[in-house]
Amino acid sequence: MVISKGPLARIMEDEEGFHTKLVHGHEYYDEERGYFIPPIYMGVICEHPDRETGQPRMTDRGTELKYAREENVTVESLENVMAKIEDAADALAYASGMGAIGSLLLSMIRPGMRIVVPMEEYGTTIRLMEDLRKFGVVVDEVWPDTKSLVDALSRPADIVFLETMTNPTLKVLDVREISKASRDAGAKLIVDNTFVTPYLYRPLKDGAYTVLHSATKYLAGHNDVLAGVSAFPEQGTARAAWEWRRMLGSTLSAFNAYLVLRGLKSLGIRLERESESAMAVAEFLRDHPAVKNIYYPGLSDSPYKGIADRIFERRLYGAVVSFELKGGRESVLRALRAVRVIKSSPSLGGTESLLTYAAMSASGPIAPDVREKLGITDGLLRLSVGLEDVDDLIEDLDLALKA
Repeated sequence: MVISKGPLARIMEDEEGFHTKLVHGHEYYDEERGYFIPPIYMGVICEHPDRETGQPRMTDRGTELKYAREENVTVESLENVMAKIEDAADALAYASGMGAIGSLLLSMIRPGMRIVVPMEEYGTTIRLMEDLRKFGVVVDEVWPDTKSLVDALSRPADIVFLETMTNPTLKVLDVREISKASRDAGAKLIVDNTFVTPYLYRPLKDGAYTVLHSATKYLAGHNDVLAGVSAFPEQGTARAAWEWRRMLGSTLSAFNAYLVLRGLKSLGIRLERESESAMAVAEFLRDHPAVKNIYYPGLSDSPYKGIADRIFERRLYGAVVSFELKGGRESVLRALRAVRVIKSSPSLGGTESLLTYAAMSASGPIAPDVREKLGITDGLLRLSVGLEDVDDLIEDLDLALKA
């Protein structure tokens, strides 16, 4: 069997559209049999060295193909697609989003380094950042807005780590401006773009050192796979992260890589519909008498709409809506019990709509007093809008809030 770039991949170079990259970017073709869908290579080992040449088989990034903890052909197919859609030189796939973050940071940190991070991010990310202090790293947690991050970079820094859209109150950060300030401060900018996806924004174009995603969410898109990915503008910058992925054993499995590849093909179509539904849901919730505060950057009165319009490549604002209920915790628990179409679960980005109690899950590791300052109150709910009919979602929410 001979595996190569397929006929279409050889014709297309850099000018194909985003959806075409999603569908055809895997660069797999079996020249003997004509298959162009990458199979699942479940083998942990392969022949090493090649019996004919006596040399190891090499990947495009210059690593040996011999053992699945290091490299796998199915995983490599996924990495090829991610590199294409991010306009990156290389990409790496991991067993989870936190596997991507942990492997990347461990490849970069040194004692005495200064990391600047917003105080509002996924709670486990914040916990990991704080634990890095035991390795002699200085971690400065600042208010999650563009000005505060830029001001924090008025003195030297080594790493800036942020989410394009904060979790869970959906503050949109001006990555373009922060990227410039990071370069001026000599810092490398890492962007977690999970909520936004490369369909709406690609931070590498604005100078980010690395972009990463929890591929469990929108990239895979079906709530049935655990995965993470990172993409790099230069192939050399990926090598250190690859070494740490190899040593930590955080490489994505072949089967999960196949599921992410399959999910990626419909990313754009899914996010279009989900974002349009999210806007309709946000407008409904904004006027609901049970709702105290609404957070969605697509609303005309959102303080973050201007930033989103400036940096996003499409006039869409994502498929997550957060809102605070009057009545606090008791109102939240009644609403969670009352929903029928929407499911109560701590995740996002799948075909099913999910309602998450942030204070008990994603934001749980953040100190209660900090959560309160950030607006992550005991009455806050985060809704990931799925592919259901939007009228059914609104009716479900209305009945639940009336409860």
